[in-house]
Amino acid sequence: MTPEPEPQLREALLAAVPSLRAFAISLSGQVDRADDLVQDTLLRALANLHRFEPGTNLNAWLFTILRNLFHSEYRKRRREVEDPDGSYAGRLKVQPEQGSHLDFEDFRSALAKLPSDQREALLLVGASGFSYEEAANICGCAVGTIKSRVNRARFRLASLLNVEDIEDLGPDSMTRAALQG
Repeated sequence: MTPEPEPQLREALLAAVPSLRAFAISLSGQVDRADDLVQDTLLRALANLHRFEPGTNLNAWLFTILRNLFHSEYRKRRREVEDPDGSYAGRLKVQPEQGSHLDFEDFRSALAKLPSDQREALLLVGASGFSYEEAANICGCAVGTIKSRVNRARFRLASLLNVEDIEDLGPDSMTRAALQG
């Protein structure tokens, strides 16, 4: 708890209230908001009274505190969204990040288990975007061989990752249910 200010300083603080209130109204444009600003200003001033240098301009010090409070809250409120009933927050849903990281690690592990010729063909066609003909030229084999290697690699990956249909990709059923609310 802050100590009671000296009577002379207390009177000067109280005398500054109407001017502070007028300044706060001019900044915020709202009487209720202005009253809150003045109250916060006085509380901050009392808490930091030890920093005020006697003999200097008390009003200037108080107005500076009020102005800084207003601008700090303004910056903070610019980043906030009014959502009194929670409807906006209720629509915000984000899939957990760790799932995709774990899926990628599973994929890397499964990819490493493929025979090197299948892995090479799959990476050239599937990841690098080469056509079957271009991949065949790079590997020095027939186009049919590349197509066969890619096909076998895809089936082997699906088997290693336990992917049977499109529903097995992405978040699991519990995560999907949680995201749907």
